[in-house]
Amino acid sequence: MHELAVTESILDIVKRHAVEAEAQRVLRIHLVVGELSSIVDDSVQFYFDYLSQNTIVAGAELCFLRLPVEVVCGVCEHRWQPTSADWTCPSCGAAQARVAVGREFYVESIEVE
Repeated sequence: MHELAVTESILDIVKRHAVEAEAQRVLRIHLVVGELSSIVDDSVQFYFDYLSQNTIVAGAELCFLRLPVEVVCGVCEHRWQPTSADWTCPSCGAAQARVAVGREFYVESIEVE
């Protein structure tokens, strides 16, 4: 259900920037979503369609760019994309990995008319 609040934030950001740019309407919104962000694209789309009615953003296309998880070893700084729940460093064998990429969720760009 947190997608509702997230979608409201997206709309606030997009509407504010569209007004500042003196846009007639918003055509496309590019979102970057990390795999660990727990954001469900279909839920965001559902809330977006509902909340954007009768606004400058109504009918805009949401484009989701999914970023895979990337971790970095806390010992040797090796970076990799784990393929399982085992985050043991393939380079040094340490079990001190931390997420470097994968928690993102932000508006990357907005296309307006």
